[in-house]
Amino acid sequence: MTAVVWFRNDLRSLDHRALSAACANHDKVRGLYLLCPEQLDEHIIAPIRRHYLRRALDELGRQLGEIGIALDIIDAGHFRNTAAQLSDYCRQHHVDAVYAHREWLLDEMRRDDDCLEKNIPLQLIDDSLLSPLEIAKGDGGPYKVFTPFSRRSRDHLAAKFPTCLRRPQAMAKAASNPACPVFGEERDSSLWPASQDALLDQLRDFCAERADDYREARDFPELDDTSRLSAALSFGLLSPRQCLARLQQECGEAIWDGNSGAGTWFNELLWREFYRHVAYHFPKVVRGRAFQTYTENIPWPNNQALFDAWQEGRTGYPIVDAGMRQLLESGWMHNRLRMITASFLCKDLHIDWRWGERHFMENLIDGDFCSNNGGWQWAASTGTDAAPYFRIFNPTTQGQRFDAKGEFIRRYLPELRHLSGKALHQPPKSDIYPAPIVEHKEVRQITLALFKNVRD
Repeated sequence: MTAVVWFRNDLRSLDHRALSAACANHDKVRGLYLLCPEQLDEHIIAPIRRHYLRRALDELGRQLGEIGIALDIIDAGHFRNTAAQLSDYCRQHHVDAVYAHREWLLDEMRRDDDCLEKNIPLQLIDDSLLSPLEIAKGDGGPYKVFTPFSRRSRDHLAAKFPTCLRRPQAMAKAASNPACPVFGEERDSSLWPASQDALLDQLRDFCAERADDYREARDFPELDDTSRLSAALSFGLLSPRQCLARLQQECGEAIWDGNSGAGTWFNELLWREFYRHVAYHFPKVVRGRAFQTYTENIPWPNNQALFDAWQEGRTGYPIVDAGMRQLLESGWMHNRLRMITASFLCKDLHIDWRWGERHFMENLIDGDFCSNNGGWQWAASTGTDAAPYFRIFNPTTQGQRFDAKGEFIRRYLPELRHLSGKALHQPPKSDIYPAPIVEHKEVRQITLALFKNVRD
């Protein structure tokens, strides 16, 4: 009989627990990816991300082919068709076991429950760095604040540091797998590595060469000193375990020091886990609701013209516009700029955070729901562990602080290349760059009133 490994957001052959279990327990193994374009549309996938997914599947097919495993890619259309498609596949290939990694989001759990109810021999394996069922407060409840979550998580990982699995031995002669078909509008993602070797090199280079400086350099977009691994992590081309293992290998005990560069990047991996735990324990956020219930009563004005200006990078605030144009041009945005632009949309333009959340998902190559939703609710002061509502970024001072020389601004706003110093961050009136669409001091007071009124 045959086992099948059902790949989801875990498109790799290294450190893949389901693949390793299938190969250890069965003589014949196949790989399967159920493509659900309708579901991807509902979950919002950017064209650049769609192209990256197709490249990732081609790379997975290459990796599996090297160890003699066929990868079948089947268009299932929507999650609701998954059980029927999988049942037919199991009959066709005489499959007696389906191995897959457990997923923790609402639609994905319902999909898996449907498969189990239809008696598909599905074996779900927990592949989490930190399982939502393991990390809990003293009273057994889930964490709502990141700092105690991170302390508990560090203790857990220190006591049981994760190990990475090797790729399974070849099951048969090497074979070639067909390329993944095009499944919708795409935008070129070739600047983002999808091959296993390139990503492992990128991870090693970051941990060995830049992790030590990460704490000091991460907030400055012109330095480009981040890992640039978020897209690969979002589709599981790398696992968080691989990242943490390499970080420890290169930086040693420094990873446990929260004030070190390595410890700060470790913290970013924990933020990623935290937002996954929030989505599992508080599924209302998956349904588009604010974590802080009272903020649902905020009467966001939602001015379409202001939203359009924000989307297009023509707000009259250079650091905001540079960030938004980076997103439009590259399909990615530096994390500091994500915070600045999100804060500006919600607290300067008074537009519902869900509008911005959707726009990011429509454009980001690393558009991961949990991280994106968590980041937007943090910026809008509607989420768990969110910035207090009275914390409102001044977009001018943010630009002066994190792009003091204006090198990043000039790269994305060529119309301001002739300016320097204060004038670059507060450009004079001209025909080539818009005046500020709002006055920060004025709209700040409106924001405070909006939150105070619904909170009181």
